[in-house]
Amino acid sequence: MLNAITDVPGVLVGHHHRLGDGWATGTTVVLVPEGATGAVDQRGGAPGTRETNLLEPENLVRRVNAVCLSGGSAYGLAAAEGVMRWHAERHRGLPVGTEPHEVVPIVPAAVLFDLPRGTWGNRPDAEFGYAACTAAVEGPVAQGTVGAGAGAQVGSLKGGVGTAAERVGECTVGALAVVNAAGEAVRFTDGRPFAADHEVDGEFGVRWPDRPAERPDTTGTVLNTTIGVVAVDADLSKAECRRLALAAQDGLARAVRPAHSMFDGDTTFALATGARELPEGRGPFGEAARAAALDALGAAAARTFARAMVHGLLTARAVPALPAYRDLWAEAFPDGG
Repeated sequence: MLNAITDVPGVLVGHHHRLGDGWATGTTVVLVPEGATGAVDQRGGAPGTRETNLLEPENLVRRVNAVCLSGGSAYGLAAAEGVMRWHAERHRGLPVGTEPHEVVPIVPAAVLFDLPRGTWGNRPDAEFGYAACTAAVEGPVAQGTVGAGAGAQVGSLKGGVGTAAERVGECTVGALAVVNAAGEAVRFTDGRPFAADHEVDGEFGVRWPDRPAERPDTTGTVLNTTIGVVAVDADLSKAECRRLALAAQDGLARAVRPAHSMFDGDTTFALATGARELPEGRGPFGEAARAAALDALGAAAARTFARAMVHGLLTARAVPALPAYRDLWAEAFPDGG
């Protein structure tokens, strides 16, 4: 396993960003070429989203083609247009006619607020979304100051993209988080991330410094939003998929404090590719077997999202006026930061 959301078969990730010369923003796309059941859970008071109503369990469309995560605040929703164009060129989407090209790609999207990081007006557009699709891979996922995490900020430090995965029985659960929260992700008294205890097999690759550091005198983003995706290779309904998106929010809340404020639009998507069936019991309480299996997937969704949040913090690199974790606690890293 790569310890990435791409460990879930059928899930690809692509990034596109610009850094320097007044730029610090980008777009990340989670592609599911064969489609996946989709759901969403949104917390906090300042979301920026597209096509999320479509994912409500009572609404028509079940399967989505991609999820677009982008910087640029509401302007960045334009990146989803490029994701749609990329899919339309390949005749991927909801069939609405008799010809192969008569499709409507289903591309839910969410954005984060990173406008202070660059020159006003430098923000993702449709070309960012298209380029992220072109760059999508099913292998290792780049983390840190990449894609939608290029201009991310978490509390007083640079945020970024992180990912993680784990096995649950025969299923694989993976998460990708773009860490951009009003709350802090680390205790400045000892340098330990709030979700450090979720580490599996030394995956974070650091030795916790156990010393205080002065909180950087940086300007908070005021408007924020952590966004991300949790994926699983189980066959879930839209309502069941929604339970995974909800659980991912629990992982978010373990990793930053406070979470889900009026200035965060925290939005998590869930994708279920449908390759594996959940167990079905028999008798009057047969549904309990499926519910227990779903609970196990939800618990994993929370854990993997929290771990992805820590990876996003630790792998981030500084941008002008915004230091990264490794700048304050360089000794935690084998390479000295």
